[in-house]
Amino acid sequence: MTKAIKTILKKPQDTNILPLSGIGRVPPQAIELEEAILGALLIDRDALSKVIDILSPESFYVDSHQKIFEVITQLFGDSDPIDILTVSQRLKKEGELNNIGGDAKLIGLSTRVSSSAHIEFHSRIVVQKHIQRELIRISHNMIEQAYDETNDVLELLDTAEQNLFNISQGNLKKNYEGSFELVKQALQKIEDISKKEGLSGVPSGFKGVDRVTAGWQKSDLIIIASRPGMGKTALSLSMARNMAIDHKIPIGVFSLEMSSVQLITRLISSETGIGAEKLRKGNLEPIEWQQLSSKVKKLEDAPIYIDDTPGLSIFDLRAKCRRLVAQHKVQIIVIDYLQLMTAGVTKSNGNREQEISTISRSLKSIAKELEIPVIALSQLSRAVETRGGSKRPLLSDLRESGAIEQDADIVSFIYRPEYYQIHEWDDDGSPCDGQAELIVAKHRNGSLEKVRLRFEGSMAKFSDLEKIGQNIDEAVYESKMNSEFKDDFTNNVNPDLENPF
Repeated sequence: MTKAIKTILKKPQDTNILPLSGIGRVPPQAIELEEAILGALLIDRDALSKVIDILSPESFYVDSHQKIFEVITQLFGDSDPIDILTVSQRLKKEGELNNIGGDAKLIGLSTRVSSSAHIEFHSRIVVQKHIQRELIRISHNMIEQAYDETNDVLELLDTAEQNLFNISQGNLKKNYEGSFELVKQALQKIEDISKKEGLSGVPSGFKGVDRVTAGWQKSDLIIIASRPGMGKTALSLSMARNMAIDHKIPIGVFSLEMSSVQLITRLISSETGIGAEKLRKGNLEPIEWQQLSSKVKKLEDAPIYIDDTPGLSIFDLRAKCRRLVAQHKVQIIVIDYLQLMTAGVTKSNGNREQEISTISRSLKSIAKELEIPVIALSQLSRAVETRGGSKRPLLSDLRESGAIEQDADIVSFIYRPEYYQIHEWDDDGSPCDGQAELIVAKHRNGSLEKVRLRFEGSMAKFSDLEKIGQNIDEAVYESKMNSEFKDDFTNNVNPDLENPF
C-alpha cells in the first residue's frame, strides 16, 4: 500500500467522527469559519458577547476548536482578559495545550482575521453545520434502532421527537428584540383585540370569567383547584364544550383520572339534558333516544381531542401537545389533573414536592413553547375542611407544592357552599343552592374577583348564572325523568329540586 493511500485512509484525530451510512462521505463542516471565529475572539474580547448565545463548544467540528472555545468562555465568565497568552496559560494549566497544537495553533488562529466584523454571520453558518451533523447522527441511530425488533415503536417515536426538539431548543436560540418592533407588535395585538369585543384570548364561554380574564391568554398556565367533588372536571368539560361547539376552537384534553368514554358520556349528558346516571344505565325512554340522536351531532363534529393515558409523564405530555398543535391546530390544553402526573424521572428520591415543582415548571414551559394556554386542574389539601369559619379556599391550600402558585399566571378555586351544607352566601345572604363560585386568587395580569356560576349536578354542568340553563324541553327531561336518580356529584341537593312535580 502506498504512502498516499495510507494517508487518505488514516483516521483523522482532530475531528468528531460521525457514524455515516455512506462510505467516504464527510459530515457537514466549515473548518475555515471555525478558525476565523476563534481568531476573532482572540483579538477582540468584546466579540464573544455577539456570539455567546449562538455558539456552544459542541457547535465546532474540530476537537481542538471545541476546547479553545470552552476555555475562552471560561475566561469570559471569570472576567479575565481574553488573548493568546491567557488562553495558552489556561490550556497549559488544564494539560490541553499540546493536544490542541500548542502556541503555534493559537498564533495561527489569530492571524486568520483582522477584525470581528462578520463573526455573528460566521457563527450562524457554523451552527447550521452542527445541526446538520446532529440530524445525521440522530437519523443514523434511529435507523439502527428501527431495525431492532425488540424496541417499542411508540417509545422510538417519542425518542426521535425529543431528540429533534432538543436540537432546536439547544441551537436555535431566540435573540432579543428592540422596543421599536415590540411596540409595533403590541399595537397590532391591541387592534386585533378591539375587533374581538375585548377578548384577546381563548373564550371560556362564561361571560363573567371572560370579563375578568379577557379569555385564556397565550403562554399562560392556569390552575383551577378545588377539593374532590367540587366540580373540577365538570367545569373543564363545560369550558371544552363551549370552546369547541360554540366557538369552533380545537381543544386537547388529557384525562388522567377518567377514561375518554366517561368524559364523552358526561359531555353527551350536558349537551342532551339527559342525566349522566341514566346514560350509564342505558335506561332511556323513546323520547330520550330521539333527544340523544338529535343533539349529539354537534358533539360529533366538535374539535375535542381526548387522551386518557394513565400516569402521563411530562416527557410524553410535551410530545403529545406538540403533535396536537401541529396536526390539529389545538389552541388550548386541559390537564385533569396535575397531581396524577409524573415528572418522568427514574429517581425522584421520594420527594413528591420536588416532583410537583418540576411538573408545574414544565407545564409553564410547554405553554410558552407552543404559545397556547394550558389549564391544569389541581387538588387542594384537607386544610380547607379543618378550617373554621369560611370554607373558601386560599392559595396556601394548594396541595404538595408552593411552586404551583409561583409558576401559574392564574390560580382559581371552585367553591360550592352546598357541598358543606351551606344554603346561603355568606356575603349577601342570598340562596346558593345549585350555584358555585370561581375565585380568582392570583391573576398576574388582571384583577382578583369572584365569579358566580350555575351548577347542575345531575349533568355535571356549569353555565352562566343568568342563564336558566337549557331549552324548555331539556328542562323537562332533567326535572322529570332524572328525578329518580341520586347524582354522585351533588352532596346535598335541595329536596325541592329532586321532585318538583
